[in-house]
Amino acid sequence: MPAKVIGIVGGGQLGRMLTEAATPMGFKVAVVDPGENCPAKQVGAEQIVAELHDEKALHELASKVDVITIEIEHVDAKLLAEINELGKPVHPAPATIAMIQDKFAQKQFLHKAGIAVADFVEVTNEASAKKALQDFGGKMLLKTRFGAYDGRGNMVISSEEDLAKGLEFFKNQPLYAEKFVPFVKELAVMVARSTTGETAVYPVVETIQERNICVEVLAPAPIDNSARETAKKLALQVVENMEGAGVYGIEMFLTDDEQVIVNEIAPRVHNSGHYTIEGCETSQFEQHIRAITGLPLGPTSLVAPAAVMVNILGERDGETLNEGLDTAKDHGATVHMYGKAPTKIDRKMGHLTVTGEDLETVKVKAEAARKAITV
Repeated sequence: MPAKVIGIVGGGQLGRMLTEAATPMGFKVAVVDPGENCPAKQVGAEQIVAELHDEKALHELASKVDVITIEIEHVDAKLLAEINELGKPVHPAPATIAMIQDKFAQKQFLHKAGIAVADFVEVTNEASAKKALQDFGGKMLLKTRFGAYDGRGNMVISSEEDLAKGLEFFKNQPLYAEKFVPFVKELAVMVARSTTGETAVYPVVETIQERNICVEVLAPAPIDNSARETAKKLALQVVENMEGAGVYGIEMFLTDDEQVIVNEIAPRVHNSGHYTIEGCETSQFEQHIRAITGLPLGPTSLVAPAAVMVNILGERDGETLNEGLDTAKDHGATVHMYGKAPTKIDRKMGHLTVTGEDLETVKVKAEAARKAITV
């Protein structure tokens, strides 16, 4: 029998949309989240108000639910492993979460599995950093191994002066270096794997980034069929080499010579898959619930030839307004607001999706809808 109550570590927007997907399927949801009246609680989840690493709260969550999953990878993987060993299933596997938390270990995993990645090397001191810069042709990324997101924890290094600044800025943090990849597009593929080993691959999308934050997703990605098939094959290969059920976001680069290489793995539903709510036969959120509870996976095809998702990011600090939503709908958009307050610059306050017959037309409508909204 499938689980009846699903536990989520984190109750932000991803927890909210997972709850919205789980409830009509007959599941109850409980979350651990430090924020009062978190987004998941607003749509019916039971909330345990506590930090995500709170041992007592996580054991309380485990006592209330049949299966545990995550909406963010910055969790206590060791504690989740203990809970899993006590008989409460955790998906994805805590070992997978721990590997993905360490971005150097993540690169090692991908390389060992024969998956194309940028050249990389551990940085243990100034000498090893200088050698990496030389070996990588004078341009590289200096990255923190733990805790980075939305571009935080990364620095482009093009000189020894840059390197000195980077090493000072990331002082006392474990680091690694990665050869700079001159990519022409950023791609992403959502892949689901169930507890029974069934897999399902979503369309390849292009993600548009500004300030290292995803601002727009184009589905399907405007790339040739060869690159599309390579991306789907790589994404499936990544997931088949990891432990645990759920939906995974595989982020990639497309180079100017049409090579596809894997950049990062998200062990959860992901921003690049939000378009699937309106754009695909089965949303990534419903699919994740299906995957972790042992239900058959749903079809992943697009329901229209094109879909564009635009993130609604805060453009100021202050009271949340949520104005212009009806005007956005007049442009053909379906708007999802996350119930967050206050508004902060670049905070993800919501997203919108438009579907239609061709990417160019849909993109114009989606961007007009976004301009109508003030958060």
